[in-house]
Amino acid sequence: MSVSVGTQALTRAELIAVARFFETIELSDAVRERLGRQRSAIDALVEGGEPIYGLSTGFGSLATTSISPERRRELQRSLIRSHAAGVGPEVEQEVVRAMMVSRLTNLCSGVSGVRVETAEAYAGLLNAGITPVVHEFGSLGCSGDLAPLAHVALALMGEGDVRDAGGARRSAADALRDAGLVPVELAEKEGLALINGTDGMLGQLILALDDGFTLMQQMDLAASLSIQALRGTDRVFLAEVHALRPHEGQLASAENLMALLADSHIVSSHVDDPSQVQDAYSLRCAPQVHGAARDTFSYATHVADVELAAAIDNPSVLADGSLVSNGNFHGAPIGYALDFLAIVLADVASMSERRTDRLLDVNRSYGLPPFLAQDAGVDSGLMIAQYAQAALVAEMKRLASPASVDSIPSSGMQEDHVSMGWHAARKLRLSIAAFRDVVAIELLAGARALALREPLLPSPVTAAISQRVNAASGGPGHDRWLSPEIKAVADLVQSRELLEITARFITLH
Repeated sequence: MSVSVGTQALTRAELIAVARFFETIELSDAVRERLGRQRSAIDALVEGGEPIYGLSTGFGSLATTSISPERRRELQRSLIRSHAAGVGPEVEQEVVRAMMVSRLTNLCSGVSGVRVETAEAYAGLLNAGITPVVHEFGSLGCSGDLAPLAHVALALMGEGDVRDAGGARRSAADALRDAGLVPVELAEKEGLALINGTDGMLGQLILALDDGFTLMQQMDLAASLSIQALRGTDRVFLAEVHALRPHEGQLASAENLMALLADSHIVSSHVDDPSQVQDAYSLRCAPQVHGAARDTFSYATHVADVELAAAIDNPSVLADGSLVSNGNFHGAPIGYALDFLAIVLADVASMSERRTDRLLDVNRSYGLPPFLAQDAGVDSGLMIAQYAQAALVAEMKRLASPASVDSIPSSGMQEDHVSMGWHAARKLRLSIAAFRDVVAIELLAGARALALREPLLPSPVTAAISQRVNAASGGPGHDRWLSPEIKAVADLVQSRELLEITARFITLH
């Protein structure tokens, strides 16, 4: 499959296809025509001689410095070289590629004024599997993700370092030559157009939405295992109850849990047990908490879709050919969404950890062995798995501290308020990774606990889920090396296989 950049915005799925799965990308004829038309407007402005930011002036606080016509292309090269100032570890390949896809769509929007051949060369990097080396630190999320995007633009010029299609780190010049690509000599405004966007934070938001929503679905799976293992009731998930407070995410999560618990012998076995008047909040309120997080994902999805359809550049070429300075590069809308997601993931993870702890506590687990151990005392069971989960949750709470409330002025106070959206994106990736392990540990504990409830049986769908988890982890038994078992379940979560198993029985929301 090839993804075409046309007059309509790319979808999130198309961006992910290119970023993660190396689908090729191409420019439509309509886009080529639009780029040619808008570039003519830039050429006319260049010949006009009027001082225009990005064409005939310096950048940032140097915007009042006039650049002579014969040095304006040198200005673009110097911009990229000076702004490629990232430091720290390499950023992940899929993040760099997602950023590149987003920037390419912006270049093709027509407001950037780049030449057709420059946009084609950018697509050529993606299609050749060449990934510029981008570093962790350098972006403040305002005036665009300048340093990360500058490292990409540097590779387009045949400078700097890249990872080739085989993953080897090489000079950009050598990698381009071997791929049959020619370095780009940037024309007026093109250097600025290549780096002036929120593409790094947007790309990471889209990747996080894809990962995070499937993890939220699997959190409903994990909760359904724990609820049964802890002899919880399903009546708190009745549609009539949740219609009284009809938040969309809450309704979806409650419907998921009701379907997951259907025909559970464990649930029906203690319907009339007077010792359990009400379940603990971590069981009873799962749809409210999981649902609120889902609604946050819906909001962040809206932000991502608006940004994907947006044309972000400064200055922008308008339909009449004029060039207008603006602040659309400011990352606040994306930064807020990224921070919001980190907050809700930390809270959902906290609830998950409370269910896991309850499964392991002999005083609250209604007959399960201490720590789900085979021979408690000699065996410690899953005692320290809960420690690991608690440590992950503590880290997620730290990562939930919003980056977007900070601002460190830059560029001689010309850029006196910045979004820190890149930082919000980087910590959200860490939070997503931790959340995956939190889900895995609750699944591990819940599946083991359900096996220990035999001969009472869980619902058919959760029986299939728990059997697969126990097959990956080893299930109940004497103590074994636990880290590989946790990782095996985390890999199962990462693969999304449990969602495929679930789909054979019910449709999740």
